[in-house]
Amino acid sequence: MNSPASNRRLVILMYPRVRELDVAGVTDVFSTANALLPEDRRYQIQHVSTQKEPALDGMYGLGMRSGPHYSTVKSKVDTLIIPGGMGNELTEPPAPLLTWMQKHAKTSRRVGSVCTGAWLLAQAGLLDGKRATTHWAYAKQLATTFPKVKVDPDPIWVKDGSIYSSAGATSGIDLSLALVEEDHGRKLALEVARMLVVFLCRPGNQAQFSVSLQEQTSEDRPLRDLQVWMLEHLTNDPSVPALAAKAAMSERNFQRVFTREMGKSPAHYVEEIRIEAVRRKLERSTQGMEEIARACGFGSADVMGRCFMRQLKTTPAEYRARFRSSGIRATA
Repeated sequence: MNSPASNRRLVILMYPRVRELDVAGVTDVFSTANALLPEDRRYQIQHVSTQKEPALDGMYGLGMRSGPHYSTVKSKVDTLIIPGGMGNELTEPPAPLLTWMQKHAKTSRRVGSVCTGAWLLAQAGLLDGKRATTHWAYAKQLATTFPKVKVDPDPIWVKDGSIYSSAGATSGIDLSLALVEEDHGRKLALEVARMLVVFLCRPGNQAQFSVSLQEQTSEDRPLRDLQVWMLEHLTNDPSVPALAAKAAMSERNFQRVFTREMGKSPAHYVEEIRIEAVRRKLERSTQGMEEIARACGFGSADVMGRCFMRQLKTTPAEYRARFRSSGIRATA
């Protein structure tokens, strides 16, 4: 392993129709870190390509300079990042590329993927027997195509040994911030996040989906409006009679429509959105447990704790201790 004080060579693989944000997000995090680091601790960032032409078009048509062909990389790579892109989960990558990835995976300190970049890792056999994630929309397909991979569709990023994988495009930023924290500590990672105006350094085990996003999928407009209202009024009466009256529906019809649209009862949904609000406060504030419980609609910290344990299999205190950091310690 390289000394934390030495330059670290970061190689980002590019290919036609690579997702632009996957490349830009990772590049921006490490480049911003470089601007804050002394010269002898900066990353050596290199973009390489699967084609020999010096430029390529991204997934949404943005033209990008792609750097030299990957085969020109002969010396040791510290960190290899594979971005995602349209269609790469359906294509058969050339054997020399997979061999190149396998070779560098053996000598690199770590290898990571963003979004569907996990397909290339899996095709190279680098995810066999390992826990990994990808964008939720492709997780089932990844698991079916590569049964040796332990696909977890929930987290925004996953670390298994020296292999890292992340979910949708912006989660590549979260993963990159975690890698910066691993190398240089929490303080620098937070400063990079501030420079990029990233609201929070999200821990890897954050769920890809939030209840507050899922609620917007309802096609019933009155119900969708009610769900937004519920998010903004966590301490209000959450009983079926009260919610049905708010939605101007009969109690029986409200219970039936809500359960059909959301796939869960109103009581279950209320508990989920309240626990999600608790999680945000644990991650982003120093408020005490009783104060958080009251703000999120729970009668007491004890009641909140029991609900939290039932949903997340951990206590609020343990969650806060773990997730106010990315969960990766700096080696510096």
